[in-house]
Amino acid sequence: TSLVGRRVAAILWPSFLMAGVLEALVFALVDPASLHGLDGAPIEWPAQAVYTAAFFAFWIVIAAAGAMSRLLEGAPEDINREGYSGAFRR
Repeated sequence: TSLVGRRVAAILWPSFLMAGVLEALVFALVDPASLHGLDGAPIEWPAQAVYTAAFFAFWIVIAAAGAMSRLLEGAPEDINREGYSGAFRR
């Protein structure tokens, strides 16, 4: 495997696991049938669609937080020389 692939996996795999945990916690307390949109109208999606959309939303947010943490962890000289990809050098 490539170094880039391992670094991407190091962000995506833990965020995948935590998205599953967060979804279990949220939907232990929230009934998908009781959700309403921003306009106040009930969301008329099947429960499975709500679970799926929520899981992917959680995964994206958690992965973005992990990538941002990794980016901020980068050495300034690497980032200045190579741009954002320099943050993932080490």
